[in-house]
Parts: sequence; structure tokens; C-alpha cells
Amino acid sequence: MRTKTVATLLISFFLTTLWAGYSFAEPKDPCREAGIIVKNLTTRNLWYKHKDGACYIWVKNHIFAIKPGGDIGIFSDLTCETNYCKDNPVYKDYKATDGNGDCRVRILPDCRLSDM
Repeated sequence: MRTKTVATLLISFFLTTLWAGYSFAEPKDPCREAGIIVKNLTTRNLWYKHKDGACYIWVKNHIFAIKPGGDIGIFSDLTCETNYCKDNPVYKDYKATDGNGDCRVRILPDCRLSDM
């Protein structure tokens, strides 16, 4: 009987220790609040707009920030009608490109994303 009690206590202690080190919370995203900085390194001026907002010039070597849920289109014309990228990148794409976790990426010619 005493062996069962000791075994139960050891198993309980082991499971409690195991679960205490595990977090059920979503992993922290250090880029969530300020967004990911995207720098235009395409060697040409582009244009961008937020969802249905105004169209802005995106001068080469300049940046914009995108936050989770943000919808920023990148265009090759000043009327924001011709997409620069075949599939417009979204926050998730930029986040996946940010290999060093500093919340900064660059867009290169032909809409290639690269860590900065």
C-alpha cells in the first residue's frame, strides 16, 4: 500500500512539473504592436495603399509598417491599379521572411522578400 502512495506522489510531482513548464498561451509576437517594417529596395519607385485608402508613392529606399490584419497593396502604377506582386504579401508573409526577429524585411526586384 505504501509503495502505491509513493508511486502516486512521484507521478503527480512529475506531471505537475512537466505541465508547469508548458505554456498554453499563444507564442509572443514581438512585431505585433509596432508592425513589421518593409523597405523598398526594388531600385524603383512603387505605390501602396491601405485597403480602400488613398494611393501613396513608395519611394525606393523608404519604408512602411504593416501590422497583423493589415491590408497593404503594392502597385507599380500611380493609380494603384496594377499589382506589383503576383500575390500581394500580407503580414504573415513578411513575418515568415523575418528570420532574425527584428521586425524588418525588404522587398527586392520581382517582388522577392528578404530579411533585413
